[in-house]
Amino acid sequence: MAGGVRVVTWNVWWRFGPWEERRKAILSVLRELDPDIVGLQEVWACRGENLAAWLADELGMEWTWAASSAPERWQRRLGDSAVGFGNAVLSRWPIAERRVLRLPAAEGDDDGRLALYTGVAAPGCRVPFFTTHLSSEIHASAVRCAQVAALAEFVAEHRHGTSFPPVVTGDFNAWPDSDEIRLLGGYRTAPAVPGQVLMDVWEYAQAGAPGVTWDLANPYIEPAYGPSVRVDYIHVGAPGPGGLGRVHTARRVGDGPVDGVWPSDHAAVLADLVSVPPTTPGADAAASSWGAS
Repeated sequence: MAGGVRVVTWNVWWRFGPWEERRKAILSVLRELDPDIVGLQEVWACRGENLAAWLADELGMEWTWAASSAPERWQRRLGDSAVGFGNAVLSRWPIAERRVLRLPAAEGDDDGRLALYTGVAAPGCRVPFFTTHLSSEIHASAVRCAQVAALAEFVAEHRHGTSFPPVVTGDFNAWPDSDEIRLLGGYRTAPAVPGQVLMDVWEYAQAGAPGVTWDLANPYIEPAYGPSVRVDYIHVGAPGPGGLGRVHTARRVGDGPVDGVWPSDHAAVLADLVSVPPTTPGADAAASSWGAS
């Protein structure tokens, strides 16, 4: 998108299934989309290899990743204790800073969920970009609410010093009308951080567009794990001066096979955000009047 920032979020299904063929399909989709910043969840690292590093090298992008400190449950599922697990960010522009937040977990049930912040040095301003992966148990809404509260505080700590609104991506493992998603948005209930509103970009998608990202049409999903639902999100704060960071479009991507191979068990979400350089001296440090006080 000319004059904009193209953002993608994608859970890339760790090292499950035909992972070697899948990573080529993931690469093919990302190459075609040509995103500026990508938030990835379920990224693997193994014996000196890292999926995010491989994708970044192929795409000519910067990258960083944050490894789970408690990957044992995932490793048992795969039967390989050498494979790491985490979140990653790919960026067309330099990653000027990064921080990692360990998210709260239910007592005795910590599988190392985290949030990764990167300050991306985009032309004209810094983009505060976050990616996360919340607990997946269907009954764990209370845990996810605690994780969202911690995430919202994390966003509040790192959103300042730029006019570009915070961009929060990830697999939230939660339905759009759930308490945890409403808590992050703050426009259907009191926000986790007073005054901080993070808009679900899907509100800007074309009416009737297919939006489920956990889709029973995907052959990797067992029918027992239904129903089809959207659990992957891009949230964006209030636009800055001149509409900086305003959502232009949103759509589902990565939602079909590539040369016969489905890239992941999740579809991805893409958003095009308006990029308008600040027009007055010091505008990049100015706060928006809505949700950025």
